[in-house]
Amino acid sequence: MRLLAVILFLVAAATAGRGATLPRYLVAWGMETKGYPGDQAGHDFLAVFDIGDPEHFGRLVAMLPVATRSQMAHHANYEIPPNGMLFANDFMAAHSYLFDLRDPLKPRVASSFGDAGPYTHPHSFAYLSNGHTLATYQQKGADDAAAGALVELDGNGGVVRSSDASDATVEPFIRPYSLQVLEKLDRVVTTSADMMPSDKSSHVVQVWRLSDLKLIKTVVLPKPARYKGVAGEDADEARVLTDGKTVLVQTGRCGLYKLNGIAGTEPTAQFVYDLGYRACPGVPVVIGNYWIEPSMSGHCITALDVRDPSHPVEVSRLVLDGDAYPHWLSREPGGNRIVITGFGSILNRISFATIDPQTGALKLEKRTIDFNRKWPDGWNGPAVPHAALFYAR
Repeated sequence: MRLLAVILFLVAAATAGRGATLPRYLVAWGMETKGYPGDQAGHDFLAVFDIGDPEHFGRLVAMLPVATRSQMAHHANYEIPPNGMLFANDFMAAHSYLFDLRDPLKPRVASSFGDAGPYTHPHSFAYLSNGHTLATYQQKGADDAAAGALVELDGNGGVVRSSDASDATVEPFIRPYSLQVLEKLDRVVTTSADMMPSDKSSHVVQVWRLSDLKLIKTVVLPKPARYKGVAGEDADEARVLTDGKTVLVQTGRCGLYKLNGIAGTEPTAQFVYDLGYRACPGVPVVIGNYWIEPSMSGHCITALDVRDPSHPVEVSRLVLDGDAYPHWLSREPGGNRIVITGFGSILNRISFATIDPQTGALKLEKRTIDFNRKWPDGWNGPAVPHAALFYAR
């Protein structure tokens, strides 16, 4: 049986990676808690799992708790940066960590940080080729009363510069959420959605010049007539397609938009697809010709063919059980695997799926990584993974 498992693993690796070196490890950022948001029973932590051993898939090989008590271990970089330094935050604690993962078996905290001047609650991070990192900060102040900023951080998490996101003449309620960097175009796209309990919605994305963080334009998402504008509320995530210049934006209300003219000074947004639900706060991925979207209210993951980005076409839908709410997806560099975390019945585990690069067909893997266990630091019980990333360096 062991020989058969090894053979199957090698065949799958050769098919998925097409000659690339596939990840040996999976890195997860999570929290020790019996609920979500965290009940502050334990600590946030970074965990490293061996996913290269077919017989002992998911074996925990490193765990690094941090000082922050569990509140909401949330976003990290969407991929492990090439320098091996990973940013991750506890959003509700308004505190972030920089992890040195150059030796994945011995992760360490390189630094930690909170506010960037007047800006608080960092949310998302994107690595830059100069070794710096861009971050979205949701608020100015701690009371959710004003828009945050786009902030450039140095290699230690120190503030290099920042640019305020407020643009009241266009949108009175802006809360920078996520970001997509396009270095070749000298552009950054940020989305806008509030993480705090609020009855307010945002209706824009923002396009910036990367070289000096100048806000070029706050772009209003048009209201699709038949949806009465709901699909255009609370833009969550932006992703660039494989051509390196086309950006699609997904909203928390299940709309999909295409940005036009972002290399110029008058970018616009075009509604291109309705995902069919009204609760889609999630982290999508792009693999080849496919946009892969988690839909919480649909309990599913959907693959869209976006070769014509103005007219996406659904090619596959992976329906999870009725109590599963998929949220975070991350792709395998050089391969066809997807890692999944979320809420409901999948709150305390990491799941995996694959996509056929030719057809876009999605398939759920049977193997998972259980987060309800006895942990090396003494925590005994459930933990919640949020950001999960393949380690390929």
